[in-house]
Amino acid sequence: DFDESMGVKLHTIFCLDRSGRVYLEEKTNRTMSSWGRLYRSLRDAWPSENYRLGASLMRVEQDAHGVTAVFADGTRAQGDLLVGADGGRSTVREQLLPELKPQYAGYVAWRAMLDESEVPPDIRGEIFERYTFCLPEGELFLAYPVPGRNNETQVGRRAYNIVWYRPADPENTLPDLCTDATGLRHGTSIPPPLIRPDVLAGIKASARALVAPQLAEIFARAKQPFFQPIFDLESPRIVFGRVALLGDAAFVARPHVGAGVTKAALDAASLAAATSLAAATSKDDVAVGLARYEREQHPFGKGLVALGRQQEGAYLSAQLKPRAERRGGELKRDIQDVLLFHKTRSENLRKVLLAARASVP
Repeated sequence: DFDESMGVKLHTIFCLDRSGRVYLEEKTNRTMSSWGRLYRSLRDAWPSENYRLGASLMRVEQDAHGVTAVFADGTRAQGDLLVGADGGRSTVREQLLPELKPQYAGYVAWRAMLDESEVPPDIRGEIFERYTFCLPEGELFLAYPVPGRNNETQVGRRAYNIVWYRPADPENTLPDLCTDATGLRHGTSIPPPLIRPDVLAGIKASARALVAPQLAEIFARAKQPFFQPIFDLESPRIVFGRVALLGDAAFVARPHVGAGVTKAALDAASLAAATSLAAATSKDDVAVGLARYEREQHPFGKGLVALGRQQEGAYLSAQLKPRAERRGGELKRDIQDVLLFHKTRSENLRKVLLAARASVP
């Protein structure tokens, strides 16, 4: 059940300029939660005997009679259907679509999380309970409160979340960010503790130079900022015999869409409904159910990826282009458009879902 413990309610969304002045403020009505809080609710509802921690999937085997998951410790799990809901770097998808790779969007999201008590009292009173934007040229900085360390939402026990989108070209900047102090490059990401001290010092200096002083001060107090490269991923198929891909394993839309958890939940609901209906009406229930699931959710996933490439996504990706080659929203952005996009994310999601459903025979 959804109650006040699920997140922190916000009633104001505003934007700060470089000097820290509020230059746009609007009313909103949203609840900010966290992955950990949602996970805990779902985990508590699942029987422990059906939840294995630390299991590493090696491969999937299937035939006309069933599907088997083979794990690194030699154990095997068999069933009629396997759901690959193992994220954007899905092992299941890698086996089924080895040629498909996430496409780098040209920018990263620097992230930081602080306890409410770590935010200076004067700044806390000014901005903590607001959804706050700052728009450095070519970048996007946003911050908001979420449940705290133990998923607590009481005043004083919450946390403050920061997301800062910055361009990072794939030839030079991203490789440098992903190189540790020993000179080892860690692909397109790096474990947070291995981010070099000079990189951390540099990003905090950039905050002081580019964003509102209130936000720069909070960011400077973050003990372990880290970054996530932003990717797009579109699977050409999401059903393979008795295997279905779900959530980020099927499609990865950019975070601006605000639909990561929602998409996975809608995928799961569609899969459950499609297989239940097929079981009641068809002898070949797995094949019929999965076919319906793919018809419903594949266009939905494609629509979300396309939505993520619009507005903020288009503007941020275009920062790596020469200015003469940029067009329309790639050249500039209007703060009203940015706020509108964030305020109407639920409506945008609903439109994508309705368009996808309309395409289902």
